[in-house]
Amino acid sequence: MSDKELRTKSDKQSIDQFIHQVRKLPTQGGGGGQGRLIFALDATASREATWDEACHLQSELFVATRDLGGLAIQLCYYRGFGEFKATGFVTETGQLLELMNGVSCLGGRTQISRVLAHAVKETRAKAIKAVVFIGDCCEEPVDELCHTAGELGMLRTPVFMFHEGADAHGRAVFQQVSKLSGGAYAPFDRNSPQVLRDLMAAVAVYASGGAKALQDYSSRSSPEVKRLTGQLR
Repeated sequence: MSDKELRTKSDKQSIDQFIHQVRKLPTQGGGGGQGRLIFALDATASREATWDEACHLQSELFVATRDLGGLAIQLCYYRGFGEFKATGFVTETGQLLELMNGVSCLGGRTQISRVLAHAVKETRAKAIKAVVFIGDCCEEPVDELCHTAGELGMLRTPVFMFHEGADAHGRAVFQQVSKLSGGAYAPFDRNSPQVLRDLMAAVAVYASGGAKALQDYSSRSSPEVKRLTGQLR
């Protein structure tokens, strides 16, 4: 089997595992209402290539939920020396793309704790259906992250941790955060953008309409998505 075939097989297994985790999540409210989702990204220097890729793929968050009432998405990111930003909520792909295009990546340490603390604050004000985080590593005390992730779990705000690369410590931390919050973990490779696209679309559908909506979404999707989500039935 070639390297490309091995990578494709690994990618499919990653999505299969992710969908299996989503299946076990508590059912959200039905469709017809607009869900609120926080889209958080690491914007430090190592993330520049994948930030650009996320810009290209962000429309999936809106397109996938168009028939479910759509989404209101807030962009959050950190970069540089302690810089953390959270935008207002937007409801159109052009608005989100404009916000993302206005950001450049800067070197700095991770600030995942601020992302999670911000999610707690937002969901206490008005329910956040899901948090998507895309990053490659963690440089912070794990106990603090786990504590806040557990708080999000109590608030029924799952965090979906999308992990780029193969950093072992990052993987372990991301898995703990997702588990304690009631969310899910999935790795991806920047050389396989379709994996990130599928994962983003899946969470968007879940945030807008719940686990049942994710099942329905698979029936309208490509043969690959149907195969991957077939276990939900």
